Amino acid sequence: MLIVGLVLAAAAAAFHVFIFALESLKWTEPETRKIFGVASEADALTTKQLAFNQGFYNLFLALATLFGIGFALFGFETIGLTLVFAGTGMMLAAALVLVLSDRSKSRAALMQGTLPLLAVVVTAIALAIR
Repeated sequence: MLIVGLVLAAAAAAFHVFIFALESLKWTEPETRKIFGVASEADALTTKQLAFNQGFYNLFLALATLFGIGFALFGFETIGLTLVFAGTGMMLAAALVLVLSDRSKSRAALMQGTLPLLAVVVTAIALAIR
């Protein structure tokens, strides 16, 4: 069951790498603007620096999670699972902040937070039933 939790954590990390690419590398592209509801190229240019920075937050959460998975798989379970819980827990917390700050972002928060939630729950259950 622990492997299932780690697979879910890896999927959450992959999703956050995708978001990094959109926010930090493709922010002004029409497809990305549509995904994030940015009305115009001018608006995208105005917010580009903020999105760039936010994208790196997503990347760092993903990297912490991926490093944790690696440590756990190579026998350093305490370090690894600490990083997995920290990475996915912060992903989940960010999704909660998003939905609590703007209810119209519920769909985005659900997309951002479902995999991390499942990873946290499944991994915690796996550890509890050992």
